[in-house]
Amino acid sequence: MTHGSDGVWTLLTGHGHVLVAIAKNPRSRVSDLSREAGLTERTTLGIINDLESAGYISRHRTGRRTTYTVHRDRGFRHSSQEGLVVGPLLEVLAQTSEEDPAPRSEESGPA
Repeated sequence: MTHGSDGVWTLLTGHGHVLVAIAKNPRSRVSDLSREAGLTERTTLGIINDLESAGYISRHRTGRRTTYTVHRDRGFRHSSQEGLVVGPLLEVLAQTSEEDPAPRSEESGPA
């Protein structure tokens, strides 16, 4: 059976995209986070509330600015990832171009 791949979908959910965007820049505004995640500001704000309620992030107000803290020790919510925490995934996905690790060389066979 062949499944069509014409539909638009992403590997991460909206929650995953917003969490990665926050991990990249914890001082981002909701408008910046929504742009990065490809979601509306209203949807992004709802996701931020979900992430905070579930303990994945904390929000701190300094004047008119909100700063986020990501709790990388939180586990995934799906039973197939039981016992795993989000930190290692965020370390990979939240890297900026300046932080990209050196490219991995492809392994070649015996010379």
